Amino acid sequence: MIKEIVHDQILLSQVAEPATAEDAAVAQDLVDTIKSLDDCACLAANQIGVNKAIVAYEQKGHVFVLFNPKVLAGMKPFRAQEGCLSLESVSSVKRFQTVRVSFQELVGEQLVPRTRTFQDFTAQCVQHGIDHCAGKLV
Repeated sequence: MIKEIVHDQILLSQVAEPATAEDAAVAQDLVDTIKSLDDCACLAANQIGVNKAIVAYEQKGHVFVLFNPKVLAGMKPFRAQEGCLSLESVSSVKRFQTVRVSFQELVGEQLVPRTRTFQDFTAQCVQHGIDHCAGKLV
C-alpha cells in the first residue's frame, strides 16, 4: 500500500526497533511507496510512520529491501549535500563511497543474514536509510 511521507521530527528521531519477518507488510508498503514517487532513491520505514529498521532502495529500476541494516565498514569518505523527502532542508553529511553492510533479507517467511558491499550513489542512499533507522535526521 502506498503510504504518505512522515514529516514529524519526533517520530523520525527515534531509533528504530529491530524488524522481524512479521514486518513483511511494512517492507511491501516501502516498495509500493518508493515506486509511486518520482524522485525517491531510498526510503526507511519511519518515513512511512513505522518505527522498524527496514530500508528500501532503488537501483536500476528495481527496489531492494534491507531488514536491520548496519554499516560494517566504510571507505573513501566524502562530504555530500543531501535532500530528504521527510525534511524541507538540505543537509551536509559525511558519507563513504564504498560501504560494507550487514542486513537481513526476507526469503520466504524467514529473515536470512546477508552482507553486501555498496558503491557510489547506491552506497550513499543505503547510508541515508541506515541513518534514518538510527534516528538521525539528514
